[in-house]
Amino acid sequence: MHTMVIALGGNAILQKGDKGTAENQRRNIGKTAAQLAVLAKEGYRLVITHGNGPQVGNILIQNEAARGKVPEMPMDICGAQSQGMIGYMLQMCLQNALRECGLNIPVSTVITQTLVDKNDPAFSHPTKPVGPFYCRQWAQERMEKYGETWIEDAGRGWRRVVPSPEPKSIVETPSIKSLVAQGHIVICSGGGGIPVMETEDGSLLGVEAVVEKDLSAEKLASSIGAQSLIILTDVNGAALHYTGSSEIWLGEVTLPDLVKYYHESHFFEGSMRPKVGAIMRFIEHGGKQAAIASLDRAIEAARGETGTRIIA
Repeated sequence: MHTMVIALGGNAILQKGDKGTAENQRRNIGKTAAQLAVLAKEGYRLVITHGNGPQVGNILIQNEAARGKVPEMPMDICGAQSQGMIGYMLQMCLQNALRECGLNIPVSTVITQTLVDKNDPAFSHPTKPVGPFYCRQWAQERMEKYGETWIEDAGRGWRRVVPSPEPKSIVETPSIKSLVAQGHIVICSGGGGIPVMETEDGSLLGVEAVVEKDLSAEKLASSIGAQSLIILTDVNGAALHYTGSSEIWLGEVTLPDLVKYYHESHFFEGSMRPKVGAIMRFIEHGGKQAAIASLDRAIEAARGETGTRIIA
């Protein structure tokens, strides 16, 4: 059986202009689920991972609004909350879409932890923005009172930044592999997984950080022995000289060429660069097929017909 990891971008859950209501999110996920059901019908074993940025941002706002009324939750707990919420919506929409295709495939969500190194240099240089924008006074108060790191962002206000360490392993890999072997569609590693580190005695401890979701998707795909990794986003692949007069969209590309373009800094940090890095790593680690494509072309991307794709 062909196991395929599909990493859903934020547009699978929230579209530009959406208010983020439950109905907004369910409607968008329903459209995505319909495409995933077609792939399941074609015989692919699917493992689904997803972003969670806006959802965690809203949970952080709710934390602030309820300050003094209920205890504030740390970021690892907020990440777990978002995994459960999005997992539930994906699970339900997928089950409905599968039923419409005449399929009776079990769908399971696994709350997933991602192991990171406590000595990762990212902990000394927080760079990942989280949550909404605030005024300077609020940011200074948080920095002084809680030791958080905040930055001013291009005149839009102040925003908290947290470390973005490299994923070392997916803690729940054995459970995910077992479910896939039993024929389940598995939803896991949402938002890159909940970052945890090992303490001196080997126990796990949640940390205030965000793991890059595309790199976690690659770690997940490699660790479960998937044949394919498909990253779906809001554009149909990667481009050289993006938005410039000499823009060139990449279709099928060799790994050495993509590595060359990557090191020539053609891809922007925080957007396409981690996606390109993820598909490169996947092929380097033994994967057979990797692609970046737009969400509305998921089926063609999985078949190797569109997007930026590497074939081993």
